[in-house]
Order: sequence, then C-alpha cells, then structure tokens
Amino acid sequence: MVDTGPAPADAPRAAEPTLREALAHLRRYVAPERRRLLTAGLLLLLSGAVGLVQPLVVQHLLGGTDPLRGAARPLLALMALVVVGAAASAYGGYQLSSAAEGAVLTARRQLTAHVLRLPMTAFRRATPGDLMARVTGDTTLLRQVVQQTLVQAVTGLVMTLGALAMMAVLDPVLLGASVLAIALLLGALGLVMPRIRRASIGAQDSVGEMGAVLDRSLTAFTTVKACGTEESEARRVADAAERAYRHGVVRARWDSTANAAALLAVHLVFLVVLGVGALRVSYGAIPVATLVAFLLYVFFLTEPVMSLVGVVAFAQTGRAALQRIGEITRLPPEPPRSPAASAAATGPVGAGPAVVFDRVSFRYPGGPDPVLRDFSLAVPAVGLTALVGPSGAGKSTVLNLVERFWDPDAGAILLDGVEVRDWDLHRLRSVIGYVEQDAPVMAGSLRENLAYATDRATDAELHEVLELTRLDGLLTRLGGDLDAPVQYRGVSLSGGERQRIAIARALLRRPRLLLLDEATSQLDAVNEAALRSVVQDLAARMPVLAVAHRLSTVRDAARIAVVQSGTVRAVGTHEELLRSDPLYAQLAAQQLLTKASPSGPINSPVVTGS
Repeated sequence: MVDTGPAPADAPRAAEPTLREALAHLRRYVAPERRRLLTAGLLLLLSGAVGLVQPLVVQHLLGGTDPLRGAARPLLALMALVVVGAAASAYGGYQLSSAAEGAVLTARRQLTAHVLRLPMTAFRRATPGDLMARVTGDTTLLRQVVQQTLVQAVTGLVMTLGALAMMAVLDPVLLGASVLAIALLLGALGLVMPRIRRASIGAQDSVGEMGAVLDRSLTAFTTVKACGTEESEARRVADAAERAYRHGVVRARWDSTANAAALLAVHLVFLVVLGVGALRVSYGAIPVATLVAFLLYVFFLTEPVMSLVGVVAFAQTGRAALQRIGEITRLPPEPPRSPAASAAATGPVGAGPAVVFDRVSFRYPGGPDPVLRDFSLAVPAVGLTALVGPSGAGKSTVLNLVERFWDPDAGAILLDGVEVRDWDLHRLRSVIGYVEQDAPVMAGSLRENLAYATDRATDAELHEVLELTRLDGLLTRLGGDLDAPVQYRGVSLSGGERQRIAIARALLRRPRLLLLDEATSQLDAVNEAALRSVVQDLAARMPVLAVAHRLSTVRDAARIAVVQSGTVRAVGTHEELLRSDPLYAQLAAQQLLTKASPSGPINSPVVTGS
C-alpha cells in the first residue's frame, strides 16, 4: 500500500476577499478581452443614447400647433433611431457575449494550469470533485459576471444618469419625486444584497461538495458495486444536491425580492409622476407633451434600473465565485519550468552513490507521527537496491521524497551529489523514471499511454519497450495497432498489463534513475520472472530503487534495505539478511523463500505490504 499519510482535509478555505481582491482576479481574466469589451460598451452606450433622444422627438412631435401636419419627418427620424438603436444593441450584445466566453476560457486555462502545478501539500487540501466544480462551475459564472456586471454596470449607470439629466431638463419638480422613489429602492437593496452573497457562497460550496461525493463514488465504482452500496452512495450525493438546492432557493428568494423592489420602485415613480404631472398640467405649469416625454423617460428608466439591480445582485454571486477561485489561485504552485535549468547539477554517473539519504525525517502534514525517522541509505550508481519491510514502514514515502512530491522535514537527499532541492524541479523529474503502485492508464490510445511523458518516441522505440515489458502479446490482441484505443482507466486490461504499460512508459524516457513502487504486485509468476529479468538488465547499467512486496522479485538485488518504523534496520544481500536480520528472515519464511520459519524476537507485526 502506498504511504499517503492522513486523509485529505476539507477544500481550501480562505478569508473572504475584499472587493478590491475580487476585482483584481476578475481583471486578470478579462484583460485579454479589453478591445471587445470596449467595443461592446460603446455600442450599448450608443443604443442607450439613441433611446434617450426618442422621447425628445415625441415631445417635438406632440408639442407642435398641428401634430398631424409635418409629422412625416419626425416619424422617419424616430424610425431611424429605433433601427440604429436595435442594430447597436444587437452587435454590442454579441461582442459582450464573445468577450464573456473569452474570459471564461482564460480563467479555465489559468486555473487548470495552476491546479496541475500544485504541490502535494496543497493538492491534499482539496478533493478532485471540488476542484472540478471550481474549474468548471465557478468559472462558468464569470460569463454572467462579464455580461451582467462589467459593461452593463457602466452602461446602466450612464443611461440612468442620462435619463435623470433629461428629466431634470423637462421638469425638476417631477424629477424630485422620481429620485425619492429611487432612494427607497437603494435602501431596500442595501438590506438584501448581503443575504444574496451568503446564499451564493453556500450554493456554490454545496455544488463543490456534491462533485467531491460523486467523484468518490465513481472512482470506487467497482467497490460500490461489489459492496452493494449504490443506495447509500446515491443518498450521499442526493443529500449534497439537496443542500445545494436549499441554498439555491434562498438565493432565488432574495433575487426575486430585489427584482420586485426594483420593479415596484419603477411603478411607484410612474404613478407619482402621473399624479404630480397631471396636477402640474391642470395648473398650466407644464404642457401635456412634456408630461408624455417625462413618462417615456420613466419607462426608459425601467431597463437600466432593472439592469443595475441585476448587476448588484449578481455581483454577489460573482464575488462568491471569485472567492472560491481565489482560494485555489492563492495556493502556491511548484516552481515553473526553467529554460535555464542547470545541467551542471548532475554529477558523472558511476562517480559515487546515485542517491544518498542522510538522516531524513518526514511527517505528513497533519499526521500524528513521523513516517521516516533518521532514514539513511546510499543507492549505488549501478545496480538494484530494494526496500522491503512491514506495511506502513515508509518505503513508498522514500520514493515520493526523491521525486520531491514532498520535501523532508530534516536531513538531506542527494541525487548525483546534489541536494534534490537544488535541482530544477522539472529537470529532476525528467531524469527519473517512476512507476507508481496503482499504475494508472489514461484514456486514449496505447501509443498515447506509452509516449505520455515524451513526444519524440518512434515506432521502433515503442515496439522495443513493448517487447522488453512482454506487452507484445497485448499489441497482437489489439491488431498490431499502436493507435488502438485503451478504455477509460484501462478496464479492458489486466492488472499486470496496466502495470507493465506504466513500466514501459517509464523506460521510454531513458531515465537516469528508475523508481519502482511494487511494480510486480499484479504480475503472474511467468510475467514476474520476465520483468525481473528486464529490471536486472536495466540495473546492470543504471541505478534502480524498488519497493518490493514479493521478496522473490528482489532476492538477487545487490542491496536490500529492511525498513521498519521509518528507519533502515539492516542492509545486505538476500543471503546475508537471512542470517543476520530476524525480521527479514521471517518475511522470507512467510513467502516460502526459506525451508523453515526462523525463531527470534520480532519487534513489529509482520505485514508484507508497502
């Protein structure tokens, strides 16, 4: 079993960002769309300006001594304004939607790249389902943020101010009555908006939780079927979906309240203007044409006011989405690939030990006890070095530290005489071939799986590693086609075939150091013997560090290190350890590698996993 330490914590949770921080995140995603956003804003402003002129045309038409005479020119002008406004609105809306899609694309690219560069310490703080919800669901909300917040906030505000200015020109008294109703609307919105933001955060968190629960069920689909727990897992997902539903209903209630308040305010303005305006007309303070034009501006105000209310309401949802995205982007990633990676940070092969562990100690974040304690070992520049011992002894963790999936808390690890933390991270991993225990197979073709880590593999090289790992039979079964598809997670392959594909993938990189974590755990005896021969051939010209469950796979190793409780208790050959180390002797006896079980004290339970 791979040493993974304690279970992952809940999804990342940081303090709620300020409005400035949220806008900074948003600015990063919309920056590439500045030109489209500017074009959309100008066109929508043009459409609004055209709308502002129309009531004046109507006032001119109705204010004449004989409205029916000479009406053709104003009507034609009014029709032209309507057409221009509609065209500007349509093309501006298209540009705005395109810019919104571009912002979503930028956000998804940047967030995906950031997530894939997270170190293990940060990745363990989240769950895959929640990360997927943030990359897909939360970024989708950015589309509406751009469409309903950025440009519409500016255009809605300008149009509202423009309409109010024109209303002031027509009649300041009626404007005063209108502003009073709008002030009441703003007061109501101030009470509603915080509730919308809290409900939005809860709804999006619940969607992330639902994704995490569903990911758990689908990842362990075979186990779910075998244990007959379909109903209980379905209930887990349904409970998370119900929580998302409840938060969504709360958000919808407050959204509706905000929209109703805005609509009520507009209607209130209309009624107030109609009543006060009728009195002013009856007293001769204003003509009927002015009242009609003013009422048209009240109708005109409906759209920008409702737009601004939508902007304010949806800004709370957008802020919640940006908060969840920001929680991921604030996690520090691994250093980027350096074009000037120091090739000098590699000593000559064979000049000394390939890997040296010098009093290494390590504890997983949040773990109760150290996994490794003063772990010291030298791996020769040529030959097979095996790590064996009880389950939980820290053997797989040793390989993880070489790859710098984690960094030790104390001590040093040297590769070719250079501390691994002084290597360029990407160069370090490029010279290591790592075969993990679970041996994942990617969805795609056989060629894509084999050449996953290199884009320069020729067909001849692919056939070579297939033959080395005894996968030529698989290729024959696939009709000799390297581009034949391999099903998701390799379900059409045996466990041994999946493991050998992972080994072939590592060998294709021509590594300087090969790390094998239980690489033969799913192979039958025939294929194990064949792969053991391959490993021995490789070990004759390069260092190989292997975690072994079956001692039969490493009994011919040049060095075998017995690991117990995070430290090396003995090092030697198979025969030497049989004579000198009781724990190794007992492991060998249990696996029928000796004729009789040894006697002597054993200081820990003997479990032969990793």
